[in-house]
Amino acid sequence: MRYCKNCGNELPEGARFCPKCGTAVVIEETAPVALTPVAPVTCVAPEGVKLAFWWERFLAWLIDVVLIGIVTSVVSFLILLGGSPFNVTFIPGLPDWLYFFFSLNLNGVILLFYWTFMESVYGQSLGKMIMRIKVTRLDGSPVGVTHAVVESIGKAFFLPLDLLIGWIICPRRRQRVFHILSDTIVTKVT
Repeated sequence: MRYCKNCGNELPEGARFCPKCGTAVVIEETAPVALTPVAPVTCVAPEGVKLAFWWERFLAWLIDVVLIGIVTSVVSFLILLGGSPFNVTFIPGLPDWLYFFFSLNLNGVILLFYWTFMESVYGQSLGKMIMRIKVTRLDGSPVGVTHAVVESIGKAFFLPLDLLIGWIICPRRRQRVFHILSDTIVTKVT
């Protein structure tokens, strides 16, 4: 709604003068918003970057999952010894087949925090250190916490789906979907 600056009367749409007092209405024009073009997703690796192979990344993931799995198993066992029932599934009633695509459990949450911390601070998890690979931004700069969280969500909770869609969208860049969303890539340590 617009109002007359002289008498405060409500102005009808498109009015050039106030119908009550006759004061000319100043029509304020808004400057057009300049749209910034969005760069399309390119599926070619940046020049001069040695990408980690899928098998190297899988072995690094497996090392991390086994290490964290041992820790969560010990914690679960200690909680069970304390007499408290322990359910690692956060969503009761979810069909078992759905856990192949989506897994929200204690182990996944711990892995999310582990990967976020390790990759935002060191650029590598223990598995990646052993495999001599690291996570970087597309321009080669270190991964911050925000990018590490986004990148880690995919491998902690949605890995099969994350991989499958990534293989289809960007096979030559070797990115999962959550790598694309976080502008990160896994490279070999030189």
